[in-house]
Amino acid sequence: MKAAWAALFAVLAVTGAARADEFPSHPITIIVPFAAGGPSDAMARVLAERMRTSLGQAVVVENVTGAGGSIGVGRAVQSPPDGYTISFGHLGTHVANGAVYKLKYDLVADLEPVVLLPSNPMIVVSKNAVPATSLKELLEWLKSRPSPPTAGTAGAGSGSHIAGVYFESVSGIKLQYVPYRGTAPALNDLIAGQIDVIVDQTSNSIAQVRAGTIRAYAVTDSKRLASAPDIPTAEEAGLKGFNMTLWSGMWVPKGTPKEIVTKLNAAAVDALNDPAVRKQLENQGLEMTPKDQLTPEALGARQKAEIAKWWPIIKAANIKVD
Repeated sequence: MKAAWAALFAVLAVTGAARADEFPSHPITIIVPFAAGGPSDAMARVLAERMRTSLGQAVVVENVTGAGGSIGVGRAVQSPPDGYTISFGHLGTHVANGAVYKLKYDLVADLEPVVLLPSNPMIVVSKNAVPATSLKELLEWLKSRPSPPTAGTAGAGSGSHIAGVYFESVSGIKLQYVPYRGTAPALNDLIAGQIDVIVDQTSNSIAQVRAGTIRAYAVTDSKRLASAPDIPTAEEAGLKGFNMTLWSGMWVPKGTPKEIVTKLNAAAVDALNDPAVRKQLENQGLEMTPKDQLTPEALGARQKAEIAKWWPIIKAANIKVD
């Protein structure tokens, strides 16, 4: 019996190795848990196009929206651990959601990290009808409203929601959150004047700021962005302690062979090192990941550290969705 089990394990090991050697043999899907046209979707599509060159197969982006991104992440978790389904996400989907939703999966135990992607400082933006021209004036205007001003989010626990809660705690202002299936539709309503503000990802709003369809007040980074040097940091604008960066990453289902994870990581790193790709991402206001951090281990360590940091803040704010 022992000999039979040993033979079976040997066959499975050889089969797994063969599959890893043949990977990929058909298209790969990146599940983006937010609406098309948003910042996560934009980054994923730029990377997918370049990863196809390294992998020799099409890399397709599928948008699976809802519940602050938790539905899309769940779809990836439930996929076969064969490398053909990648979970794209960020601080909101792969950290905050664990403290907000009653998930049917474990964000750390059920996923295998692949690569730490560029980060996205948040930016405080408003509809043009707001009369404020500085962050100080915006805070005064928000405080003067007879009812809580409206703030768009991509759903409970999303990066824009967590940034809004953080903004409330630092500024003392109360907001009325309006959830969307992504920050792209939220931004459309901001442009139309249907909501007052968004604490948004810079890559999502910067083009509209440049076009003059919305107004920007501050970025949440420790330094001004090279892509928008005229926008002050929150610290410079007088709101101390409001620092937040929305980093992104790629994961695969737990149990995916290490050799396949290595191939996916190499394809992503090739894309991020491509000058044309870097230019596209930097133009979106993204901050590139240091080259020594482009590893599965760096993403795993960042995710665990951020869970330790943000879960207590989220729970203290009593953000809960069944």
